[in-house]
Amino acid sequence: MIFSKLPSRFFVFAVGLTSILSMSVAQAEYGLNMTEGVTPISRELYSLHMIIMGICVVIGIVVFAAMTWSVIHHRKSKGAQAASFHESTTVEVVWTVVPLLILIGIAISATGTLLDLEDAKTDADITLHVTGIQWKWRYTYIDEDVSFISNLVQSSRDVISDPTDNENYLLEVDEPVVLPINKKVRFLFHSDDVIHSWWVPELAVKRDSVPGFISDSWAVFEEPGTYRGQCAELCGKDHGFMPIVVEAVTESEYRQWLASKKSEAEAATASAEQEWSMQDLLARGETVYQANCSACHGPTGAGIPGTFPAMTGNPIVIGDAAGNINIVVNGKAGTALSAFKGQLNDVDIAAVFTLTHSG
Repeated sequence: MIFSKLPSRFFVFAVGLTSILSMSVAQAEYGLNMTEGVTPISRELYSLHMIIMGICVVIGIVVFAAMTWSVIHHRKSKGAQAASFHESTTVEVVWTVVPLLILIGIAISATGTLLDLEDAKTDADITLHVTGIQWKWRYTYIDEDVSFISNLVQSSRDVISDPTDNENYLLEVDEPVVLPINKKVRFLFHSDDVIHSWWVPELAVKRDSVPGFISDSWAVFEEPGTYRGQCAELCGKDHGFMPIVVEAVTESEYRQWLASKKSEAEAATASAEQEWSMQDLLARGETVYQANCSACHGPTGAGIPGTFPAMTGNPIVIGDAAGNINIVVNGKAGTALSAFKGQLNDVDIAAVFTLTHSG
């Protein structure tokens, strides 16, 4: 009875699997091999991977060929009789020495690459500090006094229910990382809250961002281009909404970008001294709220029942202005609410505070 149902069950399984694999909506990219990458170290890692994979394939072919030959030619139906010998010094030496030589060959091939991979500090031209924050990234250019927060772009959030024809769905940010070509970039990784993982496959960079610990990696871009990645650590409910975009540009374009970011910082500082109209402050507050608060508290402030509290009707938001400001600025221990004093400037905090108290 059980076996009679297998064909139909297999058919249902096959149809379901085919449907899943053929879906065009938000279909994940997949491949059968390691990404070759666009940097020297990524190509070095790819070559090492292919060498070791080739060795494993050859070993597999030899072992399974020997097993198959033995099963076919030494089966009982052909009258084969089990041998009655014990130890063989020659066999012992062969199956000890040959694997040892293979491992030594792999170690020699791997050692140089691993040393290069870990040598992030030597001759670094640019140092970029990457900080993971639920659920965004902060980038600080150590020698340039430039720092900004990179969030998932709002247009990706707007199409979550129907991502059809969205080529870079969940892989677009409002502030990409910009780096020059032909320069060695040293990445320093850290986290403000939980463990994150900064992963861009085409750069062969994947490092955990751990609270209280700094790790590093490096890359050299040889050609301009845009490279995308994601957080590769399960860091919370919005883990899948924490993308990375790196733009490699020419040296002149990089310098122009740095100048524009410094001008933006100066303008932000100056804006704290100007007088804002209520309309402009509310408009800015809406932008800040959607980029930083809506993931937990909802686009309308209704919250997520049982997980994150609502902003609308909340007694702290409505009546305790000092307590509300303290929570926004310093965060709240034991919750996912991080301190925004290092993420938002004074105007942004004032704008979002004005918005949440306006209704």
